[in-house]
Amino acid sequence: MPSHQNNFWKDKRITVTGGSGFLGSFVVEELRARGATSIFVPRSADYDLTRLEDQDRMLADSQPDIIIHLAALAGGIGANRARPAEFFYQNLMMGVPLMHKAWQAGVEKFVAIGTICAYPKFTPIPFKEEHLWDGYPEETNAPYGLAKKMLLVQAQAYRQQYGFNAIYLLPVNLYGPRDNFDLETSHVIPALIRKYIEAQERGDDHVTLWGDGSPTREFLYAPDCAKGIVQAAERYDSPEPVNLGSGQEISIRDLAELIARLTGFEGEIIWDTSKPNGQPRRALDTSRAEQFFGWRATTPFEQGLRETIAWFRGNRES
Repeated sequence: MPSHQNNFWKDKRITVTGGSGFLGSFVVEELRARGATSIFVPRSADYDLTRLEDQDRMLADSQPDIIIHLAALAGGIGANRARPAEFFYQNLMMGVPLMHKAWQAGVEKFVAIGTICAYPKFTPIPFKEEHLWDGYPEETNAPYGLAKKMLLVQAQAYRQQYGFNAIYLLPVNLYGPRDNFDLETSHVIPALIRKYIEAQERGDDHVTLWGDGSPTREFLYAPDCAKGIVQAAERYDSPEPVNLGSGQEISIRDLAELIARLTGFEGEIIWDTSKPNGQPRRALDTSRAEQFFGWRATTPFEQGLRETIAWFRGNRES
């Protein structure tokens, strides 16, 4: 580990909202690995970040030099369709007032984490950051995507008017150990892993999956993403949004077959085409992250999947 990294983080007070969540837990570990010693993780039981008074209290309690804002209400297509108002309001209110208060409080840097759902429904592949405003997001998660996208507008406006060092990162779909495996709210990889393993245990001869399997997605191993976020927090100071991804595109059908193989599920996969597919294709141009702060993903996809499956098998009781 280069010593300058340890020196950079050694005396910094860092607040990581969402730091006890899936991605946040890896960000906190990465910060510690780079020498950070003062990391404040606000728990939702203590601070409701949709409430302005709780944001004020959190800033007073933590006195941060750097805020990494990961806290979000997130979920798959089903959850976004059922609760679009909550996904819009909660994400907007957790982000916009907090960035404003951080600027008022003299915080040195604000790292805003956006979402791939902010991209237009029909974005040319691979998604380049300059295409972010070329159309309306995919309908099923547009309220969520747009609420998070407002943090980019805010970061650029506050940088322009106040010289505030706010940056905006766009991670692609994440996966890895500690992910959310609740079938009501989980994303595709943990949902597939759980469905296959439980189908095997019940002796089912098939599983039913949403859509027709044709959409493509890109997936980023959460510990790789955490490294990208921390590296950007350390080295990046610019208004341009930056994609964080693996640069590899896979169809949902191929993904379903790959995870079936890795979990040992040998039954039939049935596609329920009455259910929505979501955005047709997603794959990122990840060159900007490498160019601006020297980051790229390093974990091979199959290795990451094996580690995720092993974690789920070992942690099912909880």
